Amino acid sequence: MIVQKDFLGKLKDFGLNSYEAKLWTALLSRGIATAGELSDIANVPRSRSYDVLESLERKGFVVMKLGKPIKYIAVPPAEVVDRVKKSIHEDAERQEKVIEKLKESEVLTELNNLHDQGIKMVDPVDLTGAVRGRQNLYHHLSSRIKNAQKTICISTTAQGLVRKADALKGVLQKAKAKGVSIKILTSGKDKGSDAAMKKLAGLAKIKQVANVPARFCVFDGNQVTFMVLDDNTHPNYDFGVWAAAEGFAKNFENTFNLLWDKK
Repeated sequence: MIVQKDFLGKLKDFGLNSYEAKLWTALLSRGIATAGELSDIANVPRSRSYDVLESLERKGFVVMKLGKPIKYIAVPPAEVVDRVKKSIHEDAERQEKVIEKLKESEVLTELNNLHDQGIKMVDPVDLTGAVRGRQNLYHHLSSRIKNAQKTICISTTAQGLVRKADALKGVLQKAKAKGVSIKILTSGKDKGSDAAMKKLAGLAKIKQVANVPARFCVFDGNQVTFMVLDDNTHPNYDFGVWAAAEGFAKNFENTFNLLWDKK
């Protein structure tokens, strides 16, 4: 049986490796077969076929039929999809429980203590970093927003406001709930910007300023993240710089306040 490589490659979405994909598709074409027969059909070494079929059985893709010789029965693909989906949910729930326990454990306390001690020894000049890619930038901004205690100042373009309304609304809600003051400056209008402003209206004070396409965020007046490239760059190539230097961050905050107060 000849199965196209690109088709076998797509079966990785089912969580199958190359040998598992070959043997499962071979079994689907036969309905029921021995390990030896499947090995010949799928061109998988016989020395590996039993281990691979055992793995497929554990994953719920095949059923072993007792008797001599041992034969394997294919589970219908639609049923396999349901099993895979259920398995993914169960794994995610188990992992979530482990993480939740870790958050309340002494291990996390010790790790935080180590981090706090280490940060005290670091020169503020060293607390800078480059963030590449728009998705990574939003992960970074989410983290900074979560840690903000007093103020968040965001200067963005009209396009950026639309994206941030989708990507950051959740963390901004939590920041607002704990009393953080949030202000957003946006330059001009874009398709969807009115809807974005409505989405964020209850979370932040928003003001439109003409011809100021600056892209930066200041957190508590002591940290700043500014985007180096313009807003039209490809998301994969977007680039930002984060600095935890109070004097540097204050300069951005002062610029933000001047623009905010401008009539």
